[in-house]
Amino acid sequence: MPNSVVTAIHQRISELTPTERRIAEHVLADPQAVVEGSITRLADDCSVSVASVARFTRSVGFAGFPDIRLALATELTRTASDRERFQVSAGDVSRYDDAATTVRKIAFAEAAAIERTARQLDIDELERCVAELRGARRIDIYGAASSGLAAQDLEQKLHRAGLVAQARTDHHLALTGAALLDARDVAIAISHSGRTLEIVQAAQVAASAGATTIAITNNPRSPLARACALVLVTAVSESTFRSGAMASRIAQLALLDFLYTRIAQADYDTISDNLQRTLDAVTTHRID
Repeated sequence: MPNSVVTAIHQRISELTPTERRIAEHVLADPQAVVEGSITRLADDCSVSVASVARFTRSVGFAGFPDIRLALATELTRTASDRERFQVSAGDVSRYDDAATTVRKIAFAEAAAIERTARQLDIDELERCVAELRGARRIDIYGAASSGLAAQDLEQKLHRAGLVAQARTDHHLALTGAALLDARDVAIAISHSGRTLEIVQAAQVAASAGATTIAITNNPRSPLARACALVLVTAVSESTFRSGAMASRIAQLALLDFLYTRIAQADYDTISDNLQRTLDAVTTHRID
């Protein structure tokens, strides 16, 4: 079960039925009422049946209403503590916020994105990805727009570590590169929504060519997740003023850092030497 109800709803809301989406919107709008109420009250508030509420809880990854209510209560307590720490009354940015409040709210959203991603990360899946990457002949990384920036960041890290990696943010280059992969290679496809057509297509071509495919996405049930053999999931909730979009990139970068660091730990001596050699190579290009 996920431990963040809000994130689980955001990850799956596009796949909910109209009735389930009405329940989801009510839960997001007034989570405290859900914690304090019963399944019957929630059904009445949403003008749906108790059975519909039960189906909704299963659709977002929980066994039943008691589980989702307990998880929501825990989440509200944790969120209240985090807001107090960041000195914000709400997580979303308002058009009327001053500069200091805006900075605190964005810091709150991004810190929460990293914490939720780390807390919900499937460690066994992470280790399977590490094993595949360590043995890969070649690593292709696909991403578009902000996910393309994450792809380029990972390319830079893996390149300095001595692995043969290339970020392919051009759709045609991604497809032609994917077609030339084989069972010795790994393709990493990055998309927050998991629905970016170009990224899903590149992953599908890489899989058809025989490569091991890894998805980095916020939606574990997305087309991208279904297209890939291994899936690493971020845990980000969207926000009105796009702090959700900023947090999604931060969460992707954090997850890629988890991945890269585990690779570096496994081949510590070799990668440490490679990092030092690449650092020495650019030292003369720095101003004292």
